[in-house]
Amino acid sequence: MTDPNTDSSGPAVLAARIARHRTASGPAHKGWLARLGPGLITGASDDDPSGIATYSQAGAQFGYAMCWVMLFCFPLMAAIQEISARMGRVTGRGIAGNIRAHYPPWLLRGIVGLLLAANIINLGADLGAMAAALKLLAGGPTGLYVAGFAIGCVGLEVFSRYERYVAVLKWTSFVLLAYVAVALAVDVPWRLVLYRTLVPGFSLDRDYVVTVVAVLGTTITPYCFFWQSSQEAEDERVDPAAHPLLAAPDEAPAEIGRMRFDTYVGMGYSNVISLFIIVSTAATLNAHGITDIQTSAQAAEALRPIAGVFTFALFAAGIIGIGLLAVPVLAGAGAYALGEALGWTIGLDRKLLDARAFYGTIAVSTLVGILINFVGLDPIKALFWSAVINGVVAVPLMVIIMLMAMRRDVMGGFVLPRPLWAMGWLCTAAMAAAVAIMFATW
Repeated sequence: MTDPNTDSSGPAVLAARIARHRTASGPAHKGWLARLGPGLITGASDDDPSGIATYSQAGAQFGYAMCWVMLFCFPLMAAIQEISARMGRVTGRGIAGNIRAHYPPWLLRGIVGLLLAANIINLGADLGAMAAALKLLAGGPTGLYVAGFAIGCVGLEVFSRYERYVAVLKWTSFVLLAYVAVALAVDVPWRLVLYRTLVPGFSLDRDYVVTVVAVLGTTITPYCFFWQSSQEAEDERVDPAAHPLLAAPDEAPAEIGRMRFDTYVGMGYSNVISLFIIVSTAATLNAHGITDIQTSAQAAEALRPIAGVFTFALFAAGIIGIGLLAVPVLAGAGAYALGEALGWTIGLDRKLLDARAFYGTIAVSTLVGILINFVGLDPIKALFWSAVINGVVAVPLMVIIMLMAMRRDVMGGFVLPRPLWAMGWLCTAAMAAAVAIMFATW
């Protein structure tokens, strides 16, 4: 195969290719919002209703003592997400497709099976949280709301044009700004918040350690790896001016720069919002002695008598809004992983009849998520088992991602630069420690 870097067609052709690519999609010709995509959507989906519950519990139970965890998480989360994005854009395949090409089938089946189980449980819990939040705001039957949210999410994912659907997800991510408004609407000692964010406060108290592990586990989670990697591969496939970087390395400077910008903004946005959720619940719930919060809807309800109807309504509306983004991402991430593992035609840009198995997986996953809310399964136990499964998947998956990202037969000349390699392994080690602590504290 001819090396594109040494193609005998000459520098003029190479320059023309670079110019054409930059005109079509290069950062120099895009506004900052247009450069945001998979990274922003992935980061926002990480603050799903289940994550809101975890951050609310951290703020309610420990006040501002958990603020430093979000600053600690940011570089680790950003590094592993950038590595996942690079893999999709370089190879033109998501993580599952690359594992299928380079590792034994039993490993792929185990990872994808556990991912689907965790995603469906999480999806069901998110649907329940959205329905509970809407019931707090408007009254009415929770079961009907669960079904309505699920049908709406699947319908949008299956029947929308890809470009419009991605735009909807991107704009939906800004609903998280409601939590900034919540924090600004209550009395917060910002100097103390800054101190607690910059100066870690460690404790060996069992509940404190378990909460740190829970925050780390809900922030760095496998479905985000799969979603961002697959979205980068799909964005490349639907853009006629784009190619996998292995086939067109001249596109790399523009695309790697865009991915890094998108990922770091998206993960930064996610962690800032998480910080504001911790701060707002610390300033209200913890300050009034309410320290046991199990669900995001319970956190919203507890805010009503303390912070007023406006703050309560903002918090509850944020649960619903971000759930409308997180549910499709959870279902879609599982469908991408299963589709790549089994060699299906996949992609949200595909027509329904061209990718029936892919869209069927999205629909069935969401249907099972609905059923979780009608079989009497305790949502707290559901989220516990989702966290356990994610923990089981996360560490070996991150090890495989890191190994693949340094293999030239996978990444060609785009193996990781040393700083990103080091940060990726640091993130993997941190998650391994978190999972070990999780099992040790059972």
